[in-house]
Amino acid sequence: MRYFFTLFLCFVGYFAISQNKQILYGFDDIPQSLLLNPGSKVIQKKHFGIPFLSQIHFNGGASGVTAYDIFKEGNDDINVRIREKIFEMKNSDFFTATVQLELINIGWRAKNNIYFSGGIYEELDFITYFPKDLAILAWEGNRDYLDYPFNLGEISTTGDLTTVFHFGANKQISDRLTVGARLKIYSSMFSFRSVNNSGTFTTRLGGADSENIYEHIVQNADVTVETSGYAPLRDLDNSSQVTSEILGRSLLGGNLGVGVDLGFSYEIGEAWTISASALDVGAIFHTKDVETYRAHGTYTLDGINLIFPPLSEGESTFPYYDNLEDEVKREIDVDTLNNAYTQFRPLKLNAAINFGFGRFNSSGACDCLNMGGGQLHKQNVGLQLYSIFRPQGPQLAGTLFYHRRFTNFLSAKATYTVDSYSYTNVGLGVSADIGIVNLYLAADNLMSYGNLAKAKSVSLQLGFNIIIDEE
Repeated sequence: MRYFFTLFLCFVGYFAISQNKQILYGFDDIPQSLLLNPGSKVIQKKHFGIPFLSQIHFNGGASGVTAYDIFKEGNDDINVRIREKIFEMKNSDFFTATVQLELINIGWRAKNNIYFSGGIYEELDFITYFPKDLAILAWEGNRDYLDYPFNLGEISTTGDLTTVFHFGANKQISDRLTVGARLKIYSSMFSFRSVNNSGTFTTRLGGADSENIYEHIVQNADVTVETSGYAPLRDLDNSSQVTSEILGRSLLGGNLGVGVDLGFSYEIGEAWTISASALDVGAIFHTKDVETYRAHGTYTLDGINLIFPPLSEGESTFPYYDNLEDEVKREIDVDTLNNAYTQFRPLKLNAAINFGFGRFNSSGACDCLNMGGGQLHKQNVGLQLYSIFRPQGPQLAGTLFYHRRFTNFLSAKATYTVDSYSYTNVGLGVSADIGIVNLYLAADNLMSYGNLAKAKSVSLQLGFNIIIDEE
């Protein structure tokens, strides 16, 4: 417990994840780019994702701290480093986690030239904002913070484990315009959220009528934690039962929701193309296995004889925290409710403009690398903008990219991204066709691979597909 905040700031930050897939967006050589823009250009006739291997996606990041900040070599004390980072970080800093595993992905071009695609993927999505006041309270104690109102409203976190079933259609409306839409059915296996909280915790000298020297006052508290899918897991005996229960919800057995992806691409003249997409415009309706815990009101806790010392002073401090926890449980009522609630999905927006040059000509009698028609350039440069809506506002990113087709079977895309994590994010993606097998690999933040501990974000995406370009 002594290094709880070390793990919170470093271990969680090191493995945290962002949803931006700037390398795959617009990378038309890879079928999974349709998941980022259902209206993007489709250059293949058919595709079949190899089950469980067609897309494995994760990337790590934290907006305010790296493992190197805490564990770097030096003569200064590690507690000093932790304290410096706690005071340096802001309550708007965040840790996120999104992992996607694609189970099935297929696509085919119908006789009416509509490209249909569909599949199933699992998604883990998590975000927590850094509760700076509570971190200071835990690490420093309240000895030097009498009459300071620690803000309980900084507690802000959500997490979801969801199966997504999707089916989309992509149609080239004219020589220049391609549009697409994708319907999604969500099956939530597990979910929690605690947002829009309020209240303060203050320690002050007790008055003449107080039982003790100090009073701990919880003022205008309203802290809520909404959960679904948690209650049945609580009483299970072992991990195999938990796994069985969660897997049973994955195939439309959980709380259901519905959403849609929309997108388009439009060629302006022979060289310029613009595109945009809106992903996960939808919601999940939590009605089964719902429990909401709510603590609210104003309370004075005067059953603790001493103020509690800093967590950094060692194991001997923990009884004081245990006493505080026991007192809070005794004095503050926590209501358990079973009300259904609706949770909107985190909306993601993409927009890009690119300039293509150098006409790409496939070898052979037909243009088999351009089954959708329209311009197919050998090289493209451009700018992509990305936004995801989170509990405390949108998170933004901007990417400069360069895409090059070397041959019929090999292409690559390089990116430079500025986001909440860093201003030096260089990425590279490669797509290669070996016979009918397409494999792709994309990695982010390449400049940090020499020492991953210094990276605020690290990304990796890979997959295998079967691509058929002609009958």
